[in-house]
Amino acid sequence: MAYDEALAARIRALLTGEQAVEKKGFGGLMFLIGGNMAVAALSMGDLMVRCAPDDQDRLAALGAQPMEMGSRPMRGWLRVPAELTASDDDLSAWVRAGVDFARTLPPK
Repeated sequence: MAYDEALAARIRALLTGEQAVEKKGFGGLMFLIGGNMAVAALSMGDLMVRCAPDDQDRLAALGAQPMEMGSRPMRGWLRVPAELTASDDDLSAWVRAGVDFARTLPPK
């Protein structure tokens, strides 16, 4: 299934000035900072956010769900439903969480 192009455009606009690289993967369009995925536009307006594993429970309490690969939950990866990114401020907060974590990782 293709990624949500409107969501990708909104993310792109938020990352203006960042040295973000776009790459297809995980069934969506990933945005990488320093070679590390920060966020990805998925299908139907959902967003994937990479976060510190220690922050996952706090962020999930805001309505996100852990990403799953197969049937296995992936610690440090969240799926944010479209309704939680409907406003630009809400999307910006989720994107910032992913970008901030990606910056803590060594560049690839």
